Amino acid sequence: MAGLARRGSGFLRKPRLWVPLAGALCAFGQAPWGWWPLTVLGLAAVMLAVGRSRRPWAGFGLAWLAGFAGFGLALIWIVEPFFVDPDRHAWMAPFALILMAGGLALFWGLAGAFAAWGGSRPLARIWLFALAVLALEALRGHLFTGFPWAMLGHVWIGTPVAQIAAVSGALGLSALTLALSAGLATGWVRARHGRRWRAGLSGSLVVAVLAAGWGWGSARIAAPMPEASQVRLRVVQPNAPQALKWHPDHAQTFFDRHLDLTGAPAPDGRAPDMVIWSETSVPFFLDNATGGLDLAAEAADGAVLALGIQRRESAPGGPAAYFNSLAVLDNDGAVSAVYDKHHLVPFGEYVPLLGGLAGRPGFEWLSGFAARALTGYTPGPGARVLELGDLGRVLPLICYEAIFPRHSRAAQRPDWILQITNDAWFGDWIGPFQHLAQARLRAIEQGLPLVRAANTGVSAVIDARGGVVQALGMGRAGTLDADLPAALEPTPYARWGDGPWHIGLGLGIFAIAVSRWRQNRLTRRG
Repeated sequence: MAGLARRGSGFLRKPRLWVPLAGALCAFGQAPWGWWPLTVLGLAAVMLAVGRSRRPWAGFGLAWLAGFAGFGLALIWIVEPFFVDPDRHAWMAPFALILMAGGLALFWGLAGAFAAWGGSRPLARIWLFALAVLALEALRGHLFTGFPWAMLGHVWIGTPVAQIAAVSGALGLSALTLALSAGLATGWVRARHGRRWRAGLSGSLVVAVLAAGWGWGSARIAAPMPEASQVRLRVVQPNAPQALKWHPDHAQTFFDRHLDLTGAPAPDGRAPDMVIWSETSVPFFLDNATGGLDLAAEAADGAVLALGIQRRESAPGGPAAYFNSLAVLDNDGAVSAVYDKHHLVPFGEYVPLLGGLAGRPGFEWLSGFAARALTGYTPGPGARVLELGDLGRVLPLICYEAIFPRHSRAAQRPDWILQITNDAWFGDWIGPFQHLAQARLRAIEQGLPLVRAANTGVSAVIDARGGVVQALGMGRAGTLDADLPAALEPTPYARWGDGPWHIGLGLGIFAIAVSRWRQNRLTRRG
């Protein structure tokens, strides 16, 4: 027994052996699992490993290993697009996952290096690591167009704690996660040094903070909601597998399915005021519909129809520009509004830096996986609120745009948010549910209902507190008929956004760096 204990103790003294497991545990708080206690515990273990690192390279290496394992598991769905056409692209799947996980892990690695450089004691390094991870989570939402997926704060979506986002946004939820984990790590360090009462105090504070957040969120959810509007919506989900969606033998079948579902009798006999189709739901361009829009309007039978469609603009003397768009057909079937997606998916809808070569012989792959146009898509001018008369003001988001909190904050406050998406690219297990979770978070942040039309799932009507009113799951063709939920008053986050976080985190990191630099100068002089 003594030998086993010594071997176990030796294992714990070699964090490079167990820190990847701790990092992987962090991923299990994300959808579809939602096991947030594992994230808090796994992150606390990572912090203990970083806290023992006295050299920046050691801190970087351990934190990078943890981040690589965590992001690798949380983002394993990233391989799915490569198996839509496996003969051409499957060989790239492992490289995409390794590069994505390894690149995102650099943010954790930098935080570990900063903690080891800036902290002289384990407890200081633990809390510096928490601060640096939070600052870098804010940064990765913007750097290289941004990718705020699998944030630590996302583990609270689906719990009452997520309501804190109405005040603080996703970064506030990440700050809570980091604080809870740092508190647990602090208690462990204190217990190891025989400071039992201080360890108990740390544990008690962790429990108190979590209980306060849970209680406040529960009270907010329990508060009365305004009555839903009288606007009846129909969301159409065709369930078109990505490998078949654009196939010449199947495209017409899926378009006909849209028409049939749109014109189907309502379960309660109440006709919809608006029908919503998903992203790129039709096999033709807006400028060359050849009667397709007339058929769609006829199926809508006088209801307003919003549909995802590709759009083409000819440029005199140059190549045409292609857009991933949402078009609105009014009650008479005429195009009354168009929104062009402005935040495109790198490597999915365009290839950064090299996209100008797309369309040339031998370079067709540079258009990106999701772009049907050989030259890739062109970004639209930016966020736009559409005025739809009795249907209210709607902020459209197309697929990827819903993961960015800043895209839900328009200059003019909308009455509701509409997301159309084609989650068939994400597979049918992890990716679509993480995407749905982030849409729920946007509703909480803004205090606005969000209606989501997905190609293969998950389509949903979400209320202004992030609750799923109705949903149509993966792999199902059908419709959702529901009244549009009511909006709440603008939340604090809707007014402030992430600006206070950016300012506070920037000043905090700068102050610590200056203090450490001065300390190093004094040490060298001494």
